[in-house]
Amino acid sequence: MADSKAPIKPDGAKKPAGAKKPDGVKKPGLKLDFGSVGGLAVALGGILGGLVLDKGKISDVTQVNAALIILGGTIGAVMVTNPFSLFMRAVKKFPTVFFDREQPVASTIDDIISYATQARKQGIVSLEQQAAGIQDQFLRKALSLAVDGIEMNEIRAIMELEIDLTEHAGEAEAKVFEAAGGYSPTIGIIGAVLGLMQVMKNLANIDEVGRGIASAFVATVYGLVCANLFFLPAAAKLHGRVKEGIRQREMILEGVLSIVEGLNPKMIRIKLDAYLAQGSPKSKVAEKRGKAAARPVAAEG
Repeated sequence: MADSKAPIKPDGAKKPAGAKKPDGVKKPGLKLDFGSVGGLAVALGGILGGLVLDKGKISDVTQVNAALIILGGTIGAVMVTNPFSLFMRAVKKFPTVFFDREQPVASTIDDIISYATQARKQGIVSLEQQAAGIQDQFLRKALSLAVDGIEMNEIRAIMELEIDLTEHAGEAEAKVFEAAGGYSPTIGIIGAVLGLMQVMKNLANIDEVGRGIASAFVATVYGLVCANLFFLPAAAKLHGRVKEGIRQREMILEGVLSIVEGLNPKMIRIKLDAYLAQGSPKSKVAEKRGKAAARPVAAEG
C-alpha cells in the first residue's frame, strides 16, 4: 500500500499539512524600485535646491495652469499618436516604473531542477499536476506542452513566438513614454507663448510685465522637467524591464527543453546558472555545491 501511494506525493495531489510548496507556485510580489524613486528625488531636490540657492522661491515654479497645459497637451498628443488600446496598456505599466515585480531567477532555477529531477525518476508525465499549479504563465505553458508530449522543436517554436510577441508588446508600451518625452518640451513652449499673450494684454502696467514674463516660462520648465526627469527615463526603465523578462523566459525555455531532452539535472543547473546576472543572489543549492567544490581545491593548494 505504501508503494502505491508514493507517486501521488510528488505530483501535489496529496501532501502533508506541513509540506512546503515549490517556489514556482508562489506568486511574485512587488518591491519598491529605489533607483527610480531615489533618482527622481535627487533630480528634483537638485533643481529646487539650486533655485533656492539662487535666491528664488519654490512658489515661483508652482503653477497649476502650467501643469494643466503640459500634462493635458502631452497626454492628448500621445493619445492621437498611438492606438487607444496601446495607450491604456502603457498607462497600466506606469506603476512598474517605481515598483519592480520580483523575478527570483535563482528560485526559478531551483524549481526547474526539481522538475527535472522528478521527470528523470518518474517520467515527465508525473509533472502534469505541478505544471497546472505554476503561477508563472510562461513556465506553466512550456511545461504543460512538454508533459503533453509535444516535440522539442515544436515547443521551441511556440514559446519563441510568445517571447517575440511579448518583447514587441513591451517595446511598444515603452515607446508611448518616449513619445510623451518628445511632445512635452514642445507643449511647454506653447504654454510659454500663451503666458506671453496674457502679458501683452497688460503692457500698461509695467510693474506686472516682468513678473508675467517670468511666470510664462514656468510652462517651458515643466515641459523640460517632465520630458527629461520622467517620460524619457520611464521609457528607458520599461525597456530594461522588457529585456529582463525576455532573458528569464529564454532561461525557462532552455530549462524545459533540457527536461524534455532528458539531461542530467546537474548539467541543466550548470547551463541555467549562466543566466544569473552578475551580482544576483545564487540559489542555496548552488551555494552548497560551490562550497563543496571549493574544499578539494583549497586542500590541494
